[in-house]
Amino acid sequence: MMPILVVNSGSSSVKYQVQDVHSGESLLEGLIERVTDHDEAFKKMLAEIADSKIELSAVGHRVVHGGAKFSSPTVISEEVLAEIEALVPLAPLHNPGNLAGIRAARAAFPGLLQVAVFDTAFHQTMPASSYRYAIDQKLEKQFGVRKYGFHGTSYAFVANQSAKFLGIKQQDLNAVILHLGNGASACAVKSGISFNTSMGMTPLQGLVMGTRSGDIDPGIIFYLANEAGLSNAEIDKMLNAESGLKGLTGISDMRDISALAAAKDPLAQEALEIYTQRVRHYLGAYFAELGQLDAIVFTAGVGENSAEIRSMVCANLNALGIEIDEDLNQAKAKNNRDISLLGSRIRVLVIPTNEELEIANQTAALLK
Repeated sequence: MMPILVVNSGSSSVKYQVQDVHSGESLLEGLIERVTDHDEAFKKMLAEIADSKIELSAVGHRVVHGGAKFSSPTVISEEVLAEIEALVPLAPLHNPGNLAGIRAARAAFPGLLQVAVFDTAFHQTMPASSYRYAIDQKLEKQFGVRKYGFHGTSYAFVANQSAKFLGIKQQDLNAVILHLGNGASACAVKSGISFNTSMGMTPLQGLVMGTRSGDIDPGIIFYLANEAGLSNAEIDKMLNAESGLKGLTGISDMRDISALAAAKDPLAQEALEIYTQRVRHYLGAYFAELGQLDAIVFTAGVGENSAEIRSMVCANLNALGIEIDEDLNQAKAKNNRDISLLGSRIRVLVIPTNEELEIANQTAALLK
C-alpha cells in the first residue's frame, strides 16, 4: 500500500481522504465542518488516522489557484507558501483556507512530504489565443489579468481515464470534457492537454452554474451599479451566489429543477433550456477550435447522473457525428461507459471523476 492523505481545506471546513494509490481505493475519509481553528481541526483528523492504524506516505493538498507560476504538483516549502499567499487576491475565498490547512498539516505531520496540487495547473498548456483577454496590455501584465481555468484536477483525471477507455495514448486524445456539477465548466483537450476552458480569471466565467451566472455582458455590471445603485460587493455576491440556476428559478439544485421541469413548471423548463444551450454553445465552439474530436465526455455530479441533461446537450447533433443511445444513456451505472449510438462518429462517454485519487497520484509521483 501507499496511503496518501488528500486534504481539501476551506475557510470553514476541512475535507480529507486517505487514498491508496496502488489499489485506487479510499481507506478513510471525513469532513470537519464549522472550522474556526485549522490546527484544532487537524488534531481531530490526526486522532482518526491514528485510530485507523494507517501509516501515511505523504500529504497532498488541493490548492485552488496557482496563477501562472505553478504548472505541476509542487513540494511545499516556505517559498511556495509565500507564492500561494501572493495569489490570494486572485482567489480570496479559497486560497486563504488552503493555506491554513497546509500550515496545520505541516505542524501535524512534520516528517511527511507535503505537496500542493493546483486546480489551475492543467490549463497552463493553453495557448495565448485561448488565455489572453483583449484588454490594455499594461493592466494585463501588472495585475495578472488572463484566463486561468479551474477544475484542472478533475480534467487531468478524466482525460487520462478517457484515453484508457478509448484504447489510445493520452497524447492522442482530442475531446471536449464537460465537468457539470454545482460549479460547471467545459474543457477542450487537444493532444491530451488543455487547449481552452470555459472558466476564466475566476470561476465565474463560462457555463450557467448552480449559483453563478457564467457568461454575461460586462456592461450589465456598470448598468446595475448606475441604475440599481448596487455596490461592487453586492454585484459580486449577486453574480456568484444568487445567479445561475438559483437566479433563474430560486433553486440551485439540478435534481429539484429537473423534478419541477418534469411536472411542467415553466420556469424550470426554461432554466434547463438556458443551461443546456450554454453547454452546447461551448461544445460547438470547441469542436471548431479542435478541428477533430474523438469524444465528448460527461463528468461530475450532473454530468455523471443526469441522463436528461446529457440527452438535451446531445440532441440534434447528428450532423456533427454525435448520437447517443437513449437506452444506454438512461441506464443507471457508476462505471466508465460509452452511451453513443452504434455508428456514432464521435463517442459520447460518461467518466466519473475522482479528484482525490488524482491528487494522491500526483503527490505519489513526487515520492519516486
